[in-house]
Amino acid sequence: MESYLQASEIIDWQHPAILELAKKIATEHQTVEAIAKASFEWVRDEIYHSYDYQMNPVTCRASDVLEYKTGYCYAKSHLLAALLRANGIPAGLCYQRLSVNDDGEPYSLHGFNAVYLPKIGWYRVDARGNRGGVNAQFTPPEEQLAFRSQFPEEADFQNILSEPLSVVVQALQAHSTWNDLLSNLPDVPLNSLEKYNLIAKANATQNKVVV
Repeated sequence: MESYLQASEIIDWQHPAILELAKKIATEHQTVEAIAKASFEWVRDEIYHSYDYQMNPVTCRASDVLEYKTGYCYAKSHLLAALLRANGIPAGLCYQRLSVNDDGEPYSLHGFNAVYLPKIGWYRVDARGNRGGVNAQFTPPEEQLAFRSQFPEEADFQNILSEPLSVVVQALQAHSTWNDLLSNLPDVPLNSLEKYNLIAKANATQNKVVV
């Protein structure tokens, strides 16, 4: 569990601005579950999804997401992990592979989080930001993510990672504008799962809006 509490270059929860926000959230809530929910809702609602709002720059490091108040799903998951870890709550990173246009190719990864809650264990949450067709909530033990996979080449990976996938970090760091990244979203083809040690579960159908 220790690896899900560590600070790193991307999950830089020891940054003063992250510590300040984490402390503010913790002082307003009493339990681990309440702090986790408040942190999730803050990132979901206060950090603007780069594609939805067509905002720059492309962020990656948690402290940069907080500074610029914008990020793709991956970056928002980095900030949420940092806020949770700053309050001593284990947090990991999760991924799905989804159709970008909801009609087959091309595909891309979608990033979100898992948080360890004392009463139920690991619980997955998606702070990408709600909009029409997207209604992610914090309702343990029931999981309510933004999207579910439905096509054969889509996947819901079961891994809970302590650090972001390298392909995600590389994509975020290689592009500076939201539309640049939109044309180069990170992906892991299903025939490459072994390379990244990813484990997929069977698809479940649900209407979705991508990214």
